[in-house]
Amino acid sequence: MPRLVSVGNVIVDIVMRIGELPEPGGDVLASASDITAGGGLNTMVAARRDGLEVVFAGQYGTGPFGDVVRRALADADVEVLQPGIDDVDSGYCVALVDASTERTFVTSVGAEGRLGPAELARIDLREDDTVFVSGYGLAHPVNGAAIAAWIGTVPASVRVVFDPSPLVATLDPSVVAPVTARADVVSTNAREARLMSPTSADLRQAVAAVAAGARGTALVRDGGAGCWVADPSLSDGPVLVPGFAVAAVDTNGAGDAHGGVLVAALTRGAGLVDAVRRANAAAAIAVSRLGPATAPTRAETDAFLAAHPA
Repeated sequence: MPRLVSVGNVIVDIVMRIGELPEPGGDVLASASDITAGGGLNTMVAARRDGLEVVFAGQYGTGPFGDVVRRALADADVEVLQPGIDDVDSGYCVALVDASTERTFVTSVGAEGRLGPAELARIDLREDDTVFVSGYGLAHPVNGAAIAAWIGTVPASVRVVFDPSPLVATLDPSVVAPVTARADVVSTNAREARLMSPTSADLRQAVAAVAAGARGTALVRDGGAGCWVADPSLSDGPVLVPGFAVAAVDTNGAGDAHGGVLVAALTRGAGLVDAVRRANAAAAIAVSRLGPATAPTRAETDAFLAAHPA
């Protein structure tokens, strides 16, 4: 069976909901808070809930945060490849979600930043697997160098999906370049696409520019408006696959839900535009729920799409 194989990070999210960010030096009380596993977990959960087998090939630690990570992976029915690190805990992220549902992150790195060549050598890829690479993983010096060297060895039959992450402007170009060049699909949000293509006049031009730097296929998620798609199969150039109107309460994890369901749909043989529409639906459901790992089940997405015919 084909699988999603993630070489990303799973860390702990300390999520706090606030009215607005305080001014520098100020303080604000959270109206609610939660401690949960997040990061790359959310993409894996989304793919698993949509029916795809998932393998976590990233690194993780031992300690209070590592316990949260290990338990979450087990609860999500994700196969864990690495044995973990005994003397270092997993990292964590403080996520501030304001009244507009926008989120702001501050991250402390732990064991997930120690994915090296020896760990990547444990990955035994199957034909028709999908390797998912996140810019968050490339941001760590050890991981970034190892993944950049390893990605060129991934067999041609294996799909590579690259999500550059909000950190894209700060990533080492020598690490990003080989990953982008090998990527069959590059999936970004609007802000990231603008950073990757600063001279583009609009998102339609930006998605085309991002695709040109990869193997010809790129997606740019534009919130509720939908997702721009560039692919050689589209004779008239990039198209916008419309989103779905929902009452958003928390955008944290929406892009992760989109990415995981996209991979699951493509693995089942869906065409790119149909897969993107399904991913748009999953993201719409996710933002209507509080919390980061709120991707829907396959049945929920099927029901949503049935109620919202194209």
